[in-house]
Amino acid sequence: MYNNPVAPVTGAAAAGVGSGTLAFSGAGDLFWFALAAFAMLALGLAIKRIVPVRAQKG
Repeated sequence: MYNNPVAPVTGAAAAGVGSGTLAFSGAGDLFWFALAAFAMLALGLAIKRIVPVRAQKG
């Protein structure tokens, strides 16, 4: 499975292909770091929208 990137995707084999297809595409480490940075930014913004903001006392 790992040494044959053009294996047919059927049944149980489909579950293990997801991240492997990007690995075979030749995407470098910079791509993965950018993807992780985007995911962390999206998570931070989502948390910021969920957590209530403290009222300013003034």
